[in-house]
Amino acid sequence: MKILVTGAGTGFGYEVALRLAEKGLEVIAGVEIVAQVHALEQEAKRRGVALRIEKLDVTHAGDRLKAAEWDVDVLLNNAGISEGGATVDIPAENLRRQYEVNVIGPLMLTQLIAKKMVLKKRGKIVFMSSVAGLTADPFAGAYSSSKHAVEAIAEAMSLELREFGIEVATVNPGPFLTGFNDRMFETWKTWQDDPATRLFDYSKLAFMHEQYDPEPVFETTIGVITGALDTYRNVEPKQIIDQQRKQMDAAWTRKSAEALGTRADLVQKAYDIKPGTPV
Repeated sequence: MKILVTGAGTGFGYEVALRLAEKGLEVIAGVEIVAQVHALEQEAKRRGVALRIEKLDVTHAGDRLKAAEWDVDVLLNNAGISEGGATVDIPAENLRRQYEVNVIGPLMLTQLIAKKMVLKKRGKIVFMSSVAGLTADPFAGAYSSSKHAVEAIAEAMSLELREFGIEVATVNPGPFLTGFNDRMFETWKTWQDDPATRLFDYSKLAFMHEQYDPEPVFETTIGVITGALDTYRNVEPKQIIDQQRKQMDAAWTRKSAEALGTRADLVQKAYDIKPGTPV
């Protein structure tokens, strides 16, 4: 079984690729930039595992065409970025980049690889989604909307490819302490806009959730890839599943004018919490 992990230069993809290799599986670790190749090579050497590392920027058409020739059996669409900022403030350039990396690039890559899988009548496509694909928080609307798009794509694809023997699944991490969430609240520093027009002062805001140890995400993702887990949607940590369902259900009864003129609890928490706060 040959597995391609995109976005393997950092975060979840980095560790998942290495752990899959430790299990003796054939893994191609796709990294966004060439500079990430050496660091991952050194870590693979340190752990004593065989890991093929390739430069793969999912937004680059040439990279995608190259990856389509690797004849993979499992694709983990893990590459992604998080653009923070209020929906009324985030610049168009940043919004477009959010969708290019999280939605359009991965889908274009998946199209190429899925059609190769169809010829073999087997394969598995796993999307690293997020609980942000199920619900939404303030100052994460751009990121959350991209993951909602991923959820829709995965759901449609699972129905479309079923007759061809292709499995589709999602992994939905919650707030994990990898630095990813905290960096989302620093992207405003590179905005090319007029700060005077912003509704919020982002220097005063931080990611509004306490964060968990990422270990469960590594194990669950590996379980989905190897078939040890056969569920379509896989939320981690398990203790937030009920909370997510309640938040989704609440939208059916919430009034549009509810609590107008008052600051939302999560907005206030973004002012109060410190970056990198663990659970």
